[in-house]
Amino acid sequence: MASESIQDIKRRIRSVTSTEHITNAMKLVSAGKLRKAKAIYEKTNANSHYLTNTIREMFNTNTGDIPQEYLAGNREIKTTCYIICTSSRGLCGGFNNNILKNAQADIDDDPEKPVIVAIGSKGKEYFEKRGFEVHSSYLSPPESISFLESKALSEPIIEMYRNEEIDEVVLIYTAFISSMEQEVRNVTLLPFEIEADPEFERSYNQMEYEPSVEEVFNYLVPKYVETMIYSAVVESATCEHAARRMAMENATDNAREMLEGLNLTYNRARQSAITDEIIEIVAGSEAQN
Repeated sequence: MASESIQDIKRRIRSVTSTEHITNAMKLVSAGKLRKAKAIYEKTNANSHYLTNTIREMFNTNTGDIPQEYLAGNREIKTTCYIICTSSRGLCGGFNNNILKNAQADIDDDPEKPVIVAIGSKGKEYFEKRGFEVHSSYLSPPESISFLESKALSEPIIEMYRNEEIDEVVLIYTAFISSMEQEVRNVTLLPFEIEADPEFERSYNQMEYEPSVEEVFNYLVPKYVETMIYSAVVESATCEHAARRMAMENATDNAREMLEGLNLTYNRARQSAITDEIIEIVAGSEAQN
């Protein structure tokens, strides 16, 4: 009986040791991918801030010349397009669950049928299982997306907005705060709702745009949406690797704690088995005498 128990414990130790090796290797891989993704994110983030600031400057210095279709309040918000960034792989803790919970809450509050654009297979699978129609999707690993692919994804959305098939574009993604902390954000890409800033007006009141503010703005808006989507996907991929690294680190620590407990149990069982054998030998010897 004791030998069977010892064999069971040894099997569990081998199984947990194998799991610990796997999770530790995945932690190291995720740490390497996180470093690369973070470097790309930092470069992309600088570009998106530059474009956002340019649009804010135009808005604050040329309000009357900006096409009204892009400004908040120009139309009633009926149909909303939700662009939802998830991962295409699991084993990343609550990363996907947090995004999908947030997106589901927004969609539940929306009285109209939403237009859903899924970036990452986890989001597509989630909404299709719940009976939602996914308008378009990008299913490759998010970190592999190129700017041209994000442009191809953005163009139909911008066209639907211009044709008034949708009235609002909301981007839901995970923002990178630090390697230990990420948060889900909802950003309205269209229409613009930028508060007037007198500092911009004083700083850029001599700025001139050619051929016109309207044409420049019409050119910038698609670039803005494309850049914001690309930046969000890159940032979300960075958060995914950070979440996976943390999840694998926790799994590795838990496996090591289990191994400590199993080794202690194994040693006690082995000691008990040896003691029982000694008692049997002594009892047999006494019986012969």
